[in-house]
Amino acid sequence: EESLQMWDLNKRLEAYLARVKFLEEENEVLRAEIQTAKSSPASEPWRVRYEEELRALRDALDCAFREKCSAELARDNLYEEVQQVKGRCQKEQTAREEAKKLLSLSRKELEEERRAQIWLKERAVQLEKEVEALLEVHEEEKAGLDQELASISLSLDGFRCTPVAFQPVEVQDYSKRLSEIWRGAVETYKTEVSQLEGSLCQAKENLWKAVEGNQQNQLQLQHLEKELSGLRVRKELLEENLAQQWQEQRGEAEKFQLAMEALEQEKQRLRVQIAQVLEDRQQLMHLKMSLSLEVATYRTLLEAESTRLQIPAG
Repeated sequence: EESLQMWDLNKRLEAYLARVKFLEEENEVLRAEIQTAKSSPASEPWRVRYEEELRALRDALDCAFREKCSAELARDNLYEEVQQVKGRCQKEQTAREEAKKLLSLSRKELEEERRAQIWLKERAVQLEKEVEALLEVHEEEKAGLDQELASISLSLDGFRCTPVAFQPVEVQDYSKRLSEIWRGAVETYKTEVSQLEGSLCQAKENLWKAVEGNQQNQLQLQHLEKELSGLRVRKELLEENLAQQWQEQRGEAEKFQLAMEALEQEKQRLRVQIAQVLEDRQQLMHLKMSLSLEVATYRTLLEAESTRLQIPAG
């Protein structure tokens, strides 16, 4: 029985010794690989490569963050420009409304001036007719007075008196008064006609001023409309650029997010691999320690057995 036990123990010991030898050879191979990896600078370990890749990705992330900040600054600047353009559009709209109001007032004034001009023309025509009628009446009265003077002179010629007695004093006074009245009426009508002509010239001048103001307002309105169309086109271009930058920034952010997720997954995978390697090494260490203890135990047993076998022989 003891021989069978010893033979079983020897078999187990041989198996353990073979396992220990295999593990020691593996450890030697791993130690040699570690030494070659440490000694050769060309073949860097995966941790260094991982750290370099992580550093490069961090640099890329910092660059992307700086680009994002610059894009945000550009976006803010574009927003400020859009606000300024909106303010200018509002000012242009206000100026356009004011120009429209001034144009409407100028049109009203122009209509009033036209009405006043029409009234002045009608009044001038009416006054000319009145003057013509007065002149006709005056001519008729003058012709009647001439006929009366002629008849009086004929009747006075029939008298044979001294030349002093035949002078028609009253008739001369009457003719003088009539001529003075006619001259006063003519002067009055001339004054009224000159006043009407002055008012007509003033109305024409006001009309020309209103027409020039209307033309200037139309030119200013056209200029404002051109500026407004240009500002609208610039606003559309700025909005398109802003939307394009938003899309590009969103696409870059999505790319960086995907890259970060891939790096995070790679990091988790490497952590799992490192934990697995550490666990394997820990198991190998425990197995080595247990094998060492078993080898030491079997060695002690063998030494004790050999001592026990040698004692009777002695």
